[in-house]
Amino acid sequence: MTEPSSSSASARAERDLRIAELEARLARRRVGVRPLAAVLGIVVSLALLAMQRRELAYVFSPAAPLTLGVEGDYRFDALVSNRYAQVHGIPTARGAYEREGGATYVLVGLRESPFVVRRLALPGEDWVEGRPPPSPDSRPFAIRGRLLAQEDAPRYRDALALLKGMGELQPHEGRLWLLIEGERPGEDRGRVLVALALLAFAVLNAVLLVRGLTRRWSPGA
Repeated sequence: MTEPSSSSASARAERDLRIAELEARLARRRVGVRPLAAVLGIVVSLALLAMQRRELAYVFSPAAPLTLGVEGDYRFDALVSNRYAQVHGIPTARGAYEREGGATYVLVGLRESPFVVRRLALPGEDWVEGRPPPSPDSRPFAIRGRLLAQEDAPRYRDALALLKGMGELQPHEGRLWLLIEGERPGEDRGRVLVALALLAFAVLNAVLLVRGLTRRWSPGA
């Protein structure tokens, strides 16, 4: 009568040992990550951060605007791309229109300058798609916003080329400059939070990568 009891106890002990081994293996997997997956996570995070570098640089740029001068007395020596700036000038007779988020925006140049301004449409600048756009408001104006060199504004490449071809602008050293109204440094906090999340994800994957490699190459692995 003792043999079945001994066999049952042995089977139970073997089963408990096997369960303990499986639990230990699962515990290691919970806190670990495959090296290839960790490296991929680091690469993707850093690549996304690199894509945001110009936007992040503007977020942390000086809040005091660069003064670019007024008509007839523009300060081309103060031109710096991706900075907050202000300028005053006389608008060109023609402009380009676009819609974004239900709002209408006008891209209009400043006469005898390399500056193109993107601003909200004013009363009287009602544009209906499919029809010729109206002439921009002709009154001189001052404006503040984000200053970008032509090559740093690929989204507006076609509009800038269109305005340049109208002959009312004077490129400085062969290029135009775009001033986007209203974009102030430090306002885009959401982008900063996303960047911090990406950085934290990269650091986490780096820690897991080091931990996984250390475990793999340890004497008891």
